[in-house]
Amino acid sequence: MKTLNRLKKNQDFQVVFKKGKSFANRQFVVYVMKQNGKPYSRLGLSVSKKMGNAVMRNHIKRNIKEIFREFADRLEVGNDYIIISRKPVSTMTHQEMRKSLEHVLKKANVLAATRNVSQV
Repeated sequence: MKTLNRLKKNQDFQVVFKKGKSFANRQFVVYVMKQNGKPYSRLGLSVSKKMGNAVMRNHIKRNIKEIFREFADRLEVGNDYIIISRKPVSTMTHQEMRKSLEHVLKKANVLAATRNVSQV
């Protein structure tokens, strides 16, 4: 994921927490701040130290980033997203995480039902 598409600074996280809306299920909490004024979406991740050691946390983050990439063409452009993973995620497979994250993003009404295919 390009640096341009990441939320890294605490200040950026705080803005999304204050101005964005949250949506959750048992595995994930997703904060969405619509229309960040940029022509691209940005993603911030938070995985608690309670989830396991650094290897486990990084594995979870890599899975979430990959899922976000898979959904990129179905997501609304120009939004900031923060994904906070909860404890049950540590025992989930990639497919289970994908299904759960898809559920939350649909709940947030930012994920289109089908892929946007541009006609040439």
